[in-house]
Amino acid sequence: MTRIGILSDTHSCWDDRYATHFAGCQEIWHAGDVGDITIIERLKDVAPVVRAVSGNIDHGMVRRLCPEVMQFEVEGVRVWLTHIGGYPGRYAPGLENILRRERIRLMVCGHSHILKVMPDRSLDMLHVNPGAAGYHGWQKVRTLVKLTLDGGTIKGLDVIELGKYQF
Repeated sequence: MTRIGILSDTHSCWDDRYATHFAGCQEIWHAGDVGDITIIERLKDVAPVVRAVSGNIDHGMVRRLCPEVMQFEVEGVRVWLTHIGGYPGRYAPGLENILRRERIRLMVCGHSHILKVMPDRSLDMLHVNPGAAGYHGWQKVRTLVKLTLDGGTIKGLDVIELGKYQF
């Protein structure tokens, strides 16, 4: 059983509540638009495994260290992690075929700043966009997601609302 913390679109914003909410997670996944590389470095202090992809605002060290796409398996669940991927019914061009061919069961992406958790029944897959964790953007509420992968199943998904601004 592996507990995963998921975030996206930090845009260089660190919030100590990331560490609080992700305490006890074995992995943290960042779905792009990291901003400053120190975000990744600080997340590594919270969980033993940090997987991160670069987004459209990322450059420099983040772009060099974080690929645009990661495909991996955790607890028997095949995962696709990217920044811009679309969502069920409106995937990026060619992506639906890749997801089907690779038998992806969990797709995680960011970019829209909109929290979405949607099943794609045609692919037998769960799509997760954790929304935006940072302050930059038009989102009204900053969000994080946690879930558990266990023996090929996805369970215990929690949405964490951080609010728009921290005072």
